[in-house]
Amino acid sequence: MTATPASPAAISTGAAASASSPQTPPAPGSDCRAAFRAAYENRYTWDPAFGGYRGRCVWEQLGDAAEPSRRLEGTFVVGADLKAQVDGIEDGEVHKAVASQLWEVAIHRVRRSFEQTHGDNTFSAGDTDAVGTEVIVGGKNAGDRYRIKDDVVTMVHRHIHGTVVTIFTESVTHTGAGYLSRSYTSQYADPASGAPRGGLSRFTDTFVPVSEGGPWVLSERVVETEACGDTPASRQRFRFEALEPLG
Repeated sequence: MTATPASPAAISTGAAASASSPQTPPAPGSDCRAAFRAAYENRYTWDPAFGGYRGRCVWEQLGDAAEPSRRLEGTFVVGADLKAQVDGIEDGEVHKAVASQLWEVAIHRVRRSFEQTHGDNTFSAGDTDAVGTEVIVGGKNAGDRYRIKDDVVTMVHRHIHGTVVTIFTESVTHTGAGYLSRSYTSQYADPASGAPRGGLSRFTDTFVPVSEGGPWVLSERVVETEACGDTPASRQRFRFEALEPLG
């Protein structure tokens, strides 16, 4: 069975939208482990029995009017092992980019318990602003920071492989079994100086269930990246269509 569009009720126009009433933020300096855990466990993840899916993939380089100036098409399979295989796209850079989107989405759907991921960390509340309450991490991942609001992680500031990535989530998709980020920005920077490493990227993601009652997967991603140094600005659209579960 091919994928069906998400119902309008699944789309939230605000990252902090929640069916429950607004929560009282924890006091600055207090332990906010429980609040951060609630947001962590509210993320949408795939069932451990995830069996994989396949479909058609389309990459488009967008012009000023959002019309594609270049278009390539192929097929893909994401296996139960979360490995992505892309066929039919000969351009090496585009092939890598398409496979990277599928892998990145899959790796973030892996279900790991809070203790597995954060058992060696401590969490203290910082200030609260429009984005959410700051979560200051100590322990194993000291130096990382988050913001949370109404059981949504609205900001991530993490040290990864000698660089820092900062992500602000602006809106989410509610699946009924957890949320998925819909629109967000991402910026890489030097951990010592804070100097940007590349331009700011803005993502807009659309997710759909791959089949009725099946796992939610990415059906479209638009990536707009600002110019930085000698690298020009770019706009790309990745589409994943004719989605079917494996087996």
